[in-house]
Amino acid sequence: MTSSDLKVSSKHFISESPVSTILALSGGIGGAKLALGLTHTMSPEKLMIVGNIGDDFVHCGLHISPDLDTLMYTLSGKSDPEKGWGLAKESWTVMQALVELGGETWFQLGDRDLATHLERTRRLSEGDSLSDITTDFCHKFGISSRIIPASNDSVRTIVETTEGDFKFQNYFVQNRCQPIVVGLRFQGADKALPHPEFIEILQSPFLKAVLICPSNPFLSIDPILAVQGVREALQGCSVPVIAVSPIIGFDSVKGPTAKIMRELGLPVSAIAVANYYRDFLDGFILDTQDEKEASEIQKMNISVKVADILMKDLATKTKLANIVLDFSNNCNKRNLNLQKNGLSCGA
Repeated sequence: MTSSDLKVSSKHFISESPVSTILALSGGIGGAKLALGLTHTMSPEKLMIVGNIGDDFVHCGLHISPDLDTLMYTLSGKSDPEKGWGLAKESWTVMQALVELGGETWFQLGDRDLATHLERTRRLSEGDSLSDITTDFCHKFGISSRIIPASNDSVRTIVETTEGDFKFQNYFVQNRCQPIVVGLRFQGADKALPHPEFIEILQSPFLKAVLICPSNPFLSIDPILAVQGVREALQGCSVPVIAVSPIIGFDSVKGPTAKIMRELGLPVSAIAVANYYRDFLDGFILDTQDEKEASEIQKMNISVKVADILMKDLATKTKLANIVLDFSNNCNKRNLNLQKNGLSCGA
């Protein structure tokens, strides 16, 4: 499927907001930090965020969308600042009762967080789409930016390890990322259709830039790219595609990115990440600690910006967002005369 096969009529976000727009692809915590900075740097209603759904799963009978929820909670100012996920000032009465009953408690769900999953599950069972539910939740949370799932169809990340295959949350939370990873696959991605607004905005004359947030390339961004037609649509879009490195000083800031890269035999470096995105990437922002890697990335015909990219508080999130937007304004599209298949980290 090519991007031309996915053309849709202008009846959604673009037609309602005929303004220049920024599109961001995001996972959970790391992506949400940059998204929050962007909402403090630009008009938030001009920002559309495509969220990863590869982490979604059914637990205790409830449909849980961890990355969409992290984005919603962060942009609404309701997230737990210490954990980076869940709601602030949360209570855990239901989890405590589950312990007493011998129920499954390896995936912690706060009492107020449960309300999100209960309502989402109810509405899905009545035929509402995940995107419609997410839009309604965002409205109720007072979020002006548009948050959409990569697809309304099911896409599930399966982590292949030396101990067998694990659904994402069983690997990530239940087993604390301990099994050795030998591969990843995205169940359902080959049949899933991208959210119509996702493709529409990539074709929009009002779009100014596409941003790849500093989320895990394999667990958070890849499930989005795996949805049919998405990678091709990014290759064909007319605006700069900019990625922010999730690697600082040859390590990941948070999460198992570095561990997975090592286990897959890939170098833990900003170069490797840029190389992974190189079939659609125009610009790459890496940390000052990794400045020596800039020249190698430039050899890929990718523009490079070196900056302090560690986001510790709202001030640093906003500062990075400003850097990203300024870089996107000055980054030119390149000639993607590259082999579109067989590209991988470390190649």
